[in-house]
This record gives sequence, C-alpha cells and structure tokens, in this order.
Amino acid sequence: MSTESSPHVPLWNLANVLTMVRVALVPVFAVLMLGDSTATRIAATVVFLAAAATDKLDGHIARSRGLVTNFGKIADPIADKALVISALLLLWAEGTIPWWVPVVIIVRELGITALRFVMVRRAVMAASNGGKLKTVLQIVFITAYLVPWESLLPQAAADVVLVCAWWVMLLAVLVTVVTGLDYVVRAVRIAQAPATDRR
Repeated sequence: MSTESSPHVPLWNLANVLTMVRVALVPVFAVLMLGDSTATRIAATVVFLAAAATDKLDGHIARSRGLVTNFGKIADPIADKALVISALLLLWAEGTIPWWVPVVIIVRELGITALRFVMVRRAVMAASNGGKLKTVLQIVFITAYLVPWESLLPQAAADVVLVCAWWVMLLAVLVTVVTGLDYVVRAVRIAQAPATDRR
C-alpha cells in the first residue's frame, strides 16, 4: 500500500474491508484443510487463492483511490503473513512439506516485517522486485501442494506436478532467504546514512 495516508480517509473503506476479508478467510481455509475429502481440499485451495488475490486488489484500490490508512498499513502485512503461515503449518502438519520450509519462511517473514516496522521512522522500505517474486513463488508452490492432484490426475501426471512443486518450493525458499538478507543490508545502510540523506 501507499506510504501516505489522509486523516479524511474513512477507516472502513473498500481496501480495508478486503484486508479484513482476507483475515476472516484464514480460519475458513484452516477448517477446510482439516477436512478429509477431495471436495474440502479443493474448497481450501479456492479459499486460499481468493484470499491471496485480495492482497493485490486491496493494495491497488488503496493507492488508486487514495484510501490508504495507518490501519491498512498494519493490517495488510499481518493478513498476508497469517494466510501464508497458516498454509505452511498445515502442509507441514500433514507431512506434505519438510519442517525446515515453514521454519525458514516464517522466521524470515516475521523478522523482516518487524524490521520494516522498526525502520519506518527513518524510511519506508518498499517491497523490492525480489520480494514480489518471493511472494509469487510462495503462492505457487503452496497452491501446488494444496491441490489434490492424485485424486484429479493419473498417478504419473500427479507425480510430475509434485516434483515440479518441490523445485518451485526450493526456489521460493532460496529467494525468501536472499531477499531477506537484502532487506537487512538496506536497513543497515539506512541506519548508517546521515539524517539528511534519508527519504
């Protein structure tokens, strides 16, 4: 979302409503994931994708319509992390992905979110292209593991899809780590820069 907000923007605007819808969809997604049928798994996948889609939509609406609020700045990243973290933990709990995947991603996401909040007094650390790629890769591999391919495709085809999902997951973890280090380097440079150089 934009880094500027107006005191005249109503709290419950369309962008913030979409953000809260994403928050509300997280427990719905979790309940569906706990179901034991192909139908509930497909429904969980649809809910996950719908929630992920609201991330780009609410940000676009807030910027284009001047609906940025301080509440939105805080709630938006929290909603994003809640969705991804819940999906990772549920996939790990069912044995679909190894434990180190959610550990690495969760530590990075929470750590960088905290870092950006700390640094906001000095400079706004906007999402980089690498950060955007990270988000896309995470959504892609999580979705690939959410879909019950073995119930929808022949076993050989399902195996190919899952192998591809594995490699996308590894790439997502790599980009997650690299972009996290990039944020740390940027934060150090901002902290060391003279006050007149900070924007």
